[in-house]
Amino acid sequence: MEILKFDLNSSGNKFKLLNATNGGPWHKRHANDQFRSNFSDYRAARIPYSRNHDSGVCGIYGGPYSHDISYIFPDFDADPYDPASYDFPCTDESVLVCLDAGTETFFRLGQTIEHQIKKHGTIPPKDFKKWAVICEHIIRHYNEGWADGYKLNIQYWEIWNEADLDPDDSSNKRTWGGTKAQFFDLFEITAKHLKERFPNLKIGGPALAWNEEWAEDFLREMKKRNVPLDFFSWHIYCTEPEHMIKKSERIKTLLGKYGYENAESILNEWNYVKGWTEEYVYSLKAIHGIKGASFIMACMCASQHSFIDMLMYYDTRPSAFNGVFDFYTYEKLKGYYAFYWYGLLYDCEKEIASQNEIGNIYSLCGVDKNGKATIILTYYSDNDCLPNKEISLDLGKKGLYDIYKVDNEHNGELTEVTDNLTFELELFSMVLIKEK
Repeated sequence: MEILKFDLNSSGNKFKLLNATNGGPWHKRHANDQFRSNFSDYRAARIPYSRNHDSGVCGIYGGPYSHDISYIFPDFDADPYDPASYDFPCTDESVLVCLDAGTETFFRLGQTIEHQIKKHGTIPPKDFKKWAVICEHIIRHYNEGWADGYKLNIQYWEIWNEADLDPDDSSNKRTWGGTKAQFFDLFEITAKHLKERFPNLKIGGPALAWNEEWAEDFLREMKKRNVPLDFFSWHIYCTEPEHMIKKSERIKTLLGKYGYENAESILNEWNYVKGWTEEYVYSLKAIHGIKGASFIMACMCASQHSFIDMLMYYDTRPSAFNGVFDFYTYEKLKGYYAFYWYGLLYDCEKEIASQNEIGNIYSLCGVDKNGKATIILTYYSDNDCLPNKEISLDLGKKGLYDIYKVDNEHNGELTEVTDNLTFELELFSMVLIKEK
C-alpha cells in the first residue's frame, strides 16, 4: 500500500480554469421542439469558457452560418462600418446559449479548418487592415451594443487558428492559405488595431497547432514589430499529461525569451491522440471510454501545477473528439465526470498540493471555507497493462466522507459513506472524496 499525504492547514492557491472547452451546450434558445438536450448537464459542470472555434460546423447551436468571419461578414467588398454588412443572429445564438449555461465565450476571430478539396474562408483576406476593422466591429457588437448588439464584456479575442499547421509549400493548406510572412502581417495589423481600440480586452493567439520553430519565428517577429500579446494560445494532442506539461515549459521559455513573460499561456485544444494514421481509430475509441475520461482528469490534475493558465478541451461539440457527451443521445459519457468534478473545486477557498507523489496517480485537493476537504484521484498511464494500486490518503485528521467513483462499473454515483480512505484503484479509475 502507498500513502498520499496532504497538509490541509498549508497555504494554497485558487484552482485554475482547467475545465473550459471548445463548443457549447447542445441546445436551441429559439426553438421548443427539442427532445434531446445536454443543457442541464453542461451547466452543472460549471464550464467557465467555451472557445467557439469549429462550432459553426455544428447545426445545433449557432449553426453553420456562425463564428467564422466569412459568415459574419459574407461580402468582403461591403462597407465594414455599415451594420447591414454583417450577419450576426446565428453567432448571437451560440454566444447567448453559452451564457445561459454560465459559460463565457472565448472568441476565435478567423476561420474553421477546411478539409475540402477547394478552400474558401481560409484564403487570406484581400485587405488585412479591413479585416481588422471587421473584427473591431464584431467586438463592438458583442461588447458595446453596436448593430443591435449586446454588452457582454467578452474578454478573450483570439486571432486566427493554427496558421502553422501546414508548411508554406503545402498543396493542401487547411487553416491558413497564405505564407508564414503573410500571417505575421495579418496578426500584427489586427493585434495593434484591436489593442488600440480596446486596451482593456485580451487580444492574442496564434492558436499554435504544433510547430515550435514556427512559434519562435512568430514571437521573434512580433517582438521586433512591437506587437502586443496578452495571451499565447497553443495546442497539443498526446497520450500522457507529462507531454503537455513539458511543452508548457518550452512555451514559457519562448515567451520569456522574447519579452512576453506576462502573456497568459492558454492550451486551448487538447485531447488523447496516440496517432493520426494507423492508431487514429484506437485514439477515438479511447476518447469515448474510461481511458479517455481518466486522461482528462489526469491532465487537469497535472496542469494545476504547471505554467498553463487555462485548459480548453477539444471538444464538446458533437464530434469524434467529444469524450464528454454521446453523439446520438446527448447523454453523459464517463469523461463528463472529470469536468463536473473539477467544477466542484471552484467552491474551495484554496488548493492543497500533495506532499509526495505516487507513480501514475494524479490528484487534486481543495478545502472550502468550512475547512472541509474535496479530493480527486485518478490512476492513469498510456500503458494499458498496469496492475491495480492500493492507495491510502493521509489528511492529518479523521472524518466521514462521501465516495464517488468512475470506472468500468460506475458512472459517478455515490458508492459509500466511510471514514476509511484506503482505495484499491484500477487503471483508469477515478475517485471523488467529499468530506461531510
